[in-house]
Order: sequence, then structure tokens, then C-alpha cells
Amino acid sequence: MGDAIGQMLASAVGIAISPLPLIAVVLMLATPSGRSNGIAFTAGWVVALGAVTTVVVLAGSGIDTAAGTPDWSYWVKLALGVLFLLLAAQQWRGRPREGKVAEPPGWMRAIDRFTPAKSAGLAAVLAAANPKNLVLAVGGAVSIATSGASGGGKAVAGALLVLIGSLCTLLPLGVYLLGGARAGEVLGGWKAWMSAHNSAIMLVLLLVLGVKYVGDAVSGLA
Repeated sequence: MGDAIGQMLASAVGIAISPLPLIAVVLMLATPSGRSNGIAFTAGWVVALGAVTTVVVLAGSGIDTAAGTPDWSYWVKLALGVLFLLLAAQQWRGRPREGKVAEPPGWMRAIDRFTPAKSAGLAAVLAAANPKNLVLAVGGAVSIATSGASGGGKAVAGALLVLIGSLCTLLPLGVYLLGGARAGEVLGGWKAWMSAHNSAIMLVLLLVLGVKYVGDAVSGLA
């Protein structure tokens, strides 16, 4: 189980520090329907991330790993690593130029008119259809599926992947529900910081994970 957890940890942390879901849930919590929309968004994120993780882990659960990690998993990691690097290059090209602020997406400007159902749907899209988060989730789940852990160990590792990857929504919601009078100030500070450093965070994250996945694949195939 330790091997499965260790292999997926980088991907889980990468999902957890994704700026967009954190900014989205903070914006929702600041609206008149903040409580219901924030809870719906968080639930949608957890369910979507859990679904992706479950499908990938179950798909690889019947593979015999007694003889070691199968070669195909290294080829998958190599492909994911190259994709991370391509996404990093795209992030670099699309970064805001000096002195300019990136224009927020249309859905972010309309978030105060969201219903709980729409909030949950947005979370599912950001978790399972956003290329960056989808690649991270699939990479982490593949690492779990091809580890030597037992079925129970893989289930625990998968649950931890979902839990850690959902901290970007669970933490803001927890601060909102339990933080009292200072919750708005704390969440506003988080949103401002993540908004200002969104491009830099994602660029570094994608580069590090790209290099790690490519390195692991090359090492395993050598």
C-alpha cells in the first residue's frame, strides 16, 4: 500500500493546488447562495474525481503485477509526461504579459447566478474534463492500479488520491463553515493570491510532473 500511496502522491498534490477550482468555490461562497452552491460544487468535484480514479484503478486491477510493473504502464507514464510538458509550454505561451492581468473566463463572471446543480456541474467539468486535472487524475490512478498493493491497499490509495486532490475545495468550504467572522477575509486573501499567481503555479507544477513522469518511464523501460 505504501508504494501505491507514494506513487500517486505527486499527482494528488498537483490536483489539490489547481487554482481554478479554489477560485471558483471562493467566488461561490461569496454569493447569496454561497452555502448551498459551495457544498454542491465540493460534492460535484469529489464525485467526479472519485469516478475517474475508480474507473482507472478498476480497469487496471486485474493486471498481474507479481512479475513487476508492466511495461505498458511506463509507456502510459511517458505519454502523460510528454503531455504535461506540452501543457506547460501552452501555459507559458498563454501567460499574461508584464503589466497585464488575465481576463477571467465567462463562467467566472457569471458565478453569482449559479444554482446548486450548475455549481456541481461546473465542478465535474473542472475535475474530470479539464485536461490538466484529468491527466493528473489518470496518472495518479494508473500508478495505483499498477502498484503491487492488494485490492484493499489500492482502495485506500484511491480514496487518499480523491481526498488530497479535493483539498482545493474542501479547505475553502471548511473555512467558510467554521471560520466565523474572519472567513471572508481569509478566503479573499487565498483567492487574490491564487489569481495573481495562477499561471506561475500551473507552469511549475506541469514542468515538475512532466519531468518526473518522463524520468520514471525512461528509468522503468531502460
